[in-house]
Amino acid sequence: MITIVIAEDHQSLIDGIKLLLETEDDISVIGEANDGEMLLEIVKNKQPQVVITDIRMPKCDGISATRKIKKQFPNTKVIAFSMFDQNEAVAQMKEAGASGYIMKNSSLKKVLEAIRAVAKGQTFFDDAIGAKDNLTKEQIILSTREKEILRLIGEGKTSQEIADQLFIGKSTVDTHRKNILKKMNISGKTDLIRFAVERKYDF
Repeated sequence: MITIVIAEDHQSLIDGIKLLLETEDDISVIGEANDGEMLLEIVKNKQPQVVITDIRMPKCDGISATRKIKKQFPNTKVIAFSMFDQNEAVAQMKEAGASGYIMKNSSLKKVLEAIRAVAKGQTFFDDAIGAKDNLTKEQIILSTREKEILRLIGEGKTSQEIADQLFIGKSTVDTHRKNILKKMNISGKTDLIRFAVERKYDF
């Protein structure tokens, strides 16, 4: 029996995954968490074989939680569960020790494949990620200013507010935003905001 703990700050998603898995004879969900600290406590107490965790969570994000889990319980396998397939998110989770990375819109078949693969000691990365699995953190290079702007975007600031705070022109901020979109292979404003919130820079 593959024992699983699910960490996700949206309870409806946890309920959905549990509903999908309850008919599987070889998989048992033994715990759930809505934030990173709760996840760490559950893993400590129950020591599941597999953890499925969102990257962006309150109190302790999925990247930090994965790093701590792998340090304390190296035999526990971690699968990242995210709405983003961006290079940096994949690279950071891999560096933290994750064995898999699947998208939140993945089919039940893919979720099951990921769980069973990592439980056997294999790795599983969503096909949607493709070659991004091979990219490292160092291959995605943002300038100091771009990192600064991305962080402020993640805080919910508009281009004008960022310009005022950094004492630069709004057009300069917009240019930086376009460069970030291109480097991160992100298609639009909404996705950039979502990615900025999820992206965890080690400043």
